[in-house]
Amino acid sequence: MTGNEAMAEAMRQIDPDVVAAYPITPATEVVQIFAGYVADGLVKTEFVPVESEHSAMSACIGSAAAGGRTMTGTSSQGLALMAEMLYIAAGLRLPIVLADVNRALSSPINIHCDHSDTMMVRDSGWIQIFSENAQEAYDNMVQAVKIAETARLPVVVTTDGFIISHGMERIEILDDAEVKAFVGDYKPEHYLLKLEEPITAGALDLTDYYFEHKRQEIEAMRSSKAVIIDVGGRFAAKSGRSYGLFEKYRMDDAETAIIAMGSTAGTAKVKIDELRNKGMKAGLLKPRVFRPFPKEEIAEALKGLKAIAVMDRSDAMSGHEGPLCVEVKAALYDKGVNKPLLNYIYGLGGREIRLDDIEFVYNELAAAAKGKEKPRVTYLGVRE
Repeated sequence: MTGNEAMAEAMRQIDPDVVAAYPITPATEVVQIFAGYVADGLVKTEFVPVESEHSAMSACIGSAAAGGRTMTGTSSQGLALMAEMLYIAAGLRLPIVLADVNRALSSPINIHCDHSDTMMVRDSGWIQIFSENAQEAYDNMVQAVKIAETARLPVVVTTDGFIISHGMERIEILDDAEVKAFVGDYKPEHYLLKLEEPITAGALDLTDYYFEHKRQEIEAMRSSKAVIIDVGGRFAAKSGRSYGLFEKYRMDDAETAIIAMGSTAGTAKVKIDELRNKGMKAGLLKPRVFRPFPKEEIAEALKGLKAIAVMDRSDAMSGHEGPLCVEVKAALYDKGVNKPLLNYIYGLGGREIRLDDIEFVYNELAAAAKGKEKPRVTYLGVRE
């Protein structure tokens, strides 16, 4: 399956009550394929074709607030158009699941992969899960429903545009009955159509209680780490595939390591194996969960290294490092870890990341580990 097909297949097996969506490249196929399942009677889902991504998330909010299991999909400018409603969905603690196919934001116009769309809404209150390949895209979508409904927070599951979304590979899927049993029936405690216990959703909340309600949302995000780990463990028991907050690859005796999310982690693994055969003790830490950011766990995993490189497929335009690097740097600071930390901004607008690029980063790390000064931020692969 392609990544898009894998995400749509997971949605078919979950059979949500409502999917509201508007198509956008390269995520169109996710909801297009699912709409075919609806038309063929393979699911009982109410599919709502809307006039924009803003309307799609608005409809999802209405559905979830009414007590329905709700999903959607988008990408890039579509996620940007949804942004206003993303904050509302999270603030209302609605367990919506969103399949986002990572794509560069305009301008200039570009339809290829980077992580600027997801990073744009990193502080919106949504749990964010990154996928390395189509297998992880499928697995993460199944887990996301359980995570969202347990943590009472919305979840976005991402794949890299075209690299994963349109790249075909062999994946293993669970039986329909296994997925149904795993996600279970959705039984929200409070919802608008529970007439015997009427509630208000989206009320005006000025200086009186806004701060307290936001504090509850923040605490829910912090507490969701335990939920993600628990759901990952239960999914492993079903599938044999284990998921946590991040993955460590050949880190046990590593002296230097790259931190990378999404499909680039797969490229890095190939190069690490090559470098290991040449005697270089290279490793990889692949964050799976970006929100909530597992700062204590990542700092603990990195503290024994001699030098670290963080690869960002977006730029924060902040005068500091990219968004992933800033998070890692803060985590290491809190832990009292002071090691050479290099940031590489790469792949914007779909610029390819090659094996030679990965090897270059590891060679830079080896030099930094020996005390050689290196630029704090490098824009990898940019023509001079």
